[in-house]
Amino acid sequence: MNVLVDTSLLIDVLRSRQERADLLQALLRQGRLLCACDITLAEVFAGMHDAERTATENLMSSLYYIPSDPQVARQAGLLRRDWRRKGVTLTLSDTFLAALAMRHDLALLTDNRKHFPMAGLVVWTPAEAPTA
Repeated sequence: MNVLVDTSLLIDVLRSRQERADLLQALLRQGRLLCACDITLAEVFAGMHDAERTATENLMSSLYYIPSDPQVARQAGLLRRDWRRKGVTLTLSDTFLAALAMRHDLALLTDNRKHFPMAGLVVWTPAEAPTA
């Protein structure tokens, strides 16, 4: 299964948290495609330090870009609405990542499992990601 990498892990790689870079390398060695989308691109660049520009450009261009479409946007909105009705507030960016991952049959690699309670979504934390 290919992987949509959440922003927090990408920022960790840029901030030289070696265990995160090692995790992504292990997934690549397994033949998995590491993916980004509009949300991860925007969030990573929004949090980028000036000294990280080249490394950020290199990292983000090394990922496979998954484009959005109206069905993903619609599903993201519905997910947010449905969870809000259950009393759970999720961000639109998180529901967007979830909808995109589900539409393209991707695992979502994140530190924030609680942000992604959706049924049918494959969520891996770094500790749960298959690395062997």
